[in-house]
Amino acid sequence: MRIEKNFSIFVMLALVLVFLCGAGNRPKEGDELIGQPAPEWDIRDWINSKPLQLNDLRGKVVLVRFWTAPGCPYCAAAAPALNEFYDKYHAQGLEVVGFYHHKSSESLRAEDVKHYAGKFGFKFPVAIDYDWKTLRNWWLDADERRWTSVSFLIDKEGIIRHIHPGGQYVKGDRDHIQLEAKIQQLLEESP
Repeated sequence: MRIEKNFSIFVMLALVLVFLCGAGNRPKEGDELIGQPAPEWDIRDWINSKPLQLNDLRGKVVLVRFWTAPGCPYCAAAAPALNEFYDKYHAQGLEVVGFYHHKSSESLRAEDVKHYAGKFGFKFPVAIDYDWKTLRNWWLDADERRWTSVSFLIDKEGIIRHIHPGGQYVKGDRDHIQLEAKIQQLLEESP
């Protein structure tokens, strides 16, 4: 009886150990896109910028953030980090581009997006992805995803080098530190 009990405990501990070891080895959501060329976008309405194409930004490091408002606490929480990165690294060659994707049941109006971008303090270009075409092309069509508020870091050659697969990053947290380190690394690379 005691042997059976000890064996049961051993099996349970072994299963927990296998689960914990395997959990750390799973690829991060979006890893299959790392090293791929970033897709172009076709956006007609822009805030804080004339219309941009990704090719216009060759030679720069580009941080693309898909966001929405109101009702996205993760987008609101990440907004200060986006502003910080833009203010700190724009002169060194970083361009931040926000893509607004509408989730509200109310009709989408460009002036509302301008209001939200202003409320978040965004000075960088903001595109309005009316029909989620860009979001689908970049993220949702590739695989089933848990988040739509995702960030891509693109190198000077237009290659996706880092993905934050959703949610938020705030100053001092692991994701923020990792993203900032990757920005610094890409800015130092030669085109």
